[in-house]
Amino acid sequence: MIILADLAALLPAVERFATAFTKLLPALDLVAAAVFAITGALVASRKQMDIIGFIWFGTVTGVGGGTVRDLLLGVPVFWVQDATPVVACLIASIAVYFTAHLVNSRYRVILWLDAVGLALVTIAGTAKGIDHGAGAVVAVMMGMITASVGGIIRDILGQEPSILLRREIYVTASLLGAICYVVLLGFDAGRWLAAFVGGLAVFVIRGQAISYGLSLPSYRPRAGRSVEETETK
Repeated sequence: MIILADLAALLPAVERFATAFTKLLPALDLVAAAVFAITGALVASRKQMDIIGFIWFGTVTGVGGGTVRDLLLGVPVFWVQDATPVVACLIASIAVYFTAHLVNSRYRVILWLDAVGLALVTIAGTAKGIDHGAGAVVAVMMGMITASVGGIIRDILGQEPSILLRREIYVTASLLGAICYVVLLGFDAGRWLAAFVGGLAVFVIRGQAISYGLSLPSYRPRAGRSVEETETK
């Protein structure tokens, strides 16, 4: 009975923490935009671009995924309503312009920062889909779109091999994290716990893929039918 009483006393604190964390979810867009902006600016540094190129790469990468998500959901684009994410992208891009030369392996940094951004935007995109009345499947798709589009734009503009075409697990990590978030919400686990577990799942899975080159089985081409077989009725 004493243990139950202690747990009951903790409930108000847990509820306050959950409420505070829920209010922080929209801020994931801001943090994720800045993280992805750094990866875009690092690509610009690899291409030896000027400061405007850094800003362009950083901003487009930072807000690209969220922009497509909001357009698909039919809601106001997040950075048009509040320009703070764009300002964060500008600051991050300019900072990279003056500090990129200090990084020994920029490509490796891009991969790991991309993993952090992937975790953040997966949860932010999934949560926003649910908040605007999307079903579980659509919400998961919103999380995946938010997570991948920015990186796709960055790689296309930078003429880099697309992250999606590499064998390492990428979108799969986003998919599993978004599913974790939705499932935990379905079991009334609370948004703060669902967001933490879902985001951690994305980062751990992607991190393992980066460290150990993990990948799903790929398609194996098979020999076509012979002329004799095609002519057989």
